[in-house]
Amino acid sequence: MSRMSLIEEGSEKRINMAHLSIVGCHSINGVASIHSEILRKQLFRDFYELWPQKFNNKTNGVTPRRWLVSCNPNLADSITSKIGSNWPTQLEELRGLSKFAKDKEFLLQLQKVKQENKMKLASYIEQNNGILVDPTSMFDIQVKRFHEYKRQLLNILHTITLYNRIKKNPEKNIAPRTVMIGGKAAPGYHMAKLIIKLFNNMAFIVNTDTTVNKKLKCVFLENYRVSLAEKIIPAADLSEQLSTAGMEASGTGNMKFMLNGALTIGTLDGANVEMRQEMGANNFFLFGMTVEQVEDLRNKGYNPREYYDRNAELRQCIDQIGGGYFSPEDPNLFKEIASSLINHDRYMLLADYASYVKVQETVGETFLNIPAWTNMVAMNIAASGKFSSDRTISEYAREIWKVQPKKEKLPAPYESLQKEQEVIEMGKFVK
Repeated sequence: MSRMSLIEEGSEKRINMAHLSIVGCHSINGVASIHSEILRKQLFRDFYELWPQKFNNKTNGVTPRRWLVSCNPNLADSITSKIGSNWPTQLEELRGLSKFAKDKEFLLQLQKVKQENKMKLASYIEQNNGILVDPTSMFDIQVKRFHEYKRQLLNILHTITLYNRIKKNPEKNIAPRTVMIGGKAAPGYHMAKLIIKLFNNMAFIVNTDTTVNKKLKCVFLENYRVSLAEKIIPAADLSEQLSTAGMEASGTGNMKFMLNGALTIGTLDGANVEMRQEMGANNFFLFGMTVEQVEDLRNKGYNPREYYDRNAELRQCIDQIGGGYFSPEDPNLFKEIASSLINHDRYMLLADYASYVKVQETVGETFLNIPAWTNMVAMNIAASGKFSSDRTISEYAREIWKVQPKKEKLPAPYESLQKEQEVIEMGKFVK
């Protein structure tokens, strides 16, 4: 009973708000199938055994009107030319695209649309960041809130690995990449801000090294926001979804990238699990430990130094970070990051590093095989139908609130902000 108490016992008694919420509500849901399983089997197991009927799943979704029709109109037109115009409100109809996954004309349309979007983003980067990027390179993108569990630092470790490999063998034929990271850290989140600083310092060294910068460039996408996401997501080739298995509730950026024809490299976490199920395992670049493997390693006693000691490439990356290679003006600047990885590594980056780097090699090889890559793009778009917010909202309405959703067309939005403000001040809405 103590595990289920509404009062946390200790020197200072506190209300456990999660437990209070479970007792007080009639429905408890996770926002992806794996998230809901973790709630039932781990976080709230006792409550689930008491009230199994309260627990259910509602996988998140995104609106295709904003995240495809509006931000990627050329792709929307290409889709409509093949399956008609109903799909923006009935996203499951995207399944009809699967029969065109080997249609040369359609695949050429997808390539053309993607290249146009990449050229637009390259122009934006040149104007706003002062960096020239190759729009024929792989646009390898990770944009999201900065947090250690989302493992932007794992992305950085791979980028440093690529840098070191190119420096060692400049003539090797590899897929050229432009690695882009964007996102914001909470004001007091010191480590997240230090990781942002590390990426920017690394980017400067990579971008100014003439031995490397024809095959690798790095860009930090400043002030990440919805209007910038509308430029980034249609242009992405690769979507990085790197959270430690069991840490991400769902994610919705992963769905937006998938809908716009970016391929995903990711762990079996959050909605990645269902995305992979929908598109087929062959169309997803999977790496890393499962939730069960993470838990097992943690219970056995995870020692990140063992991974550091036995992997020479990983060790070189961490030594460069801790030794001032990316901060010659202040050699101690990033020692804290290196020390944290070797001695603590709460989110198990070092345990997943080898798997991640290996799968990234497959990503690069596949990118050079244009027909195979574009076929995977088509299959990703075709499998996106489940991840509409229309489906999610309908499930909430029918299964939790017991109301029947209606598909009535809403009145046109207000013509101006001034008009909208007038209506708000009047305290009523008008048609």
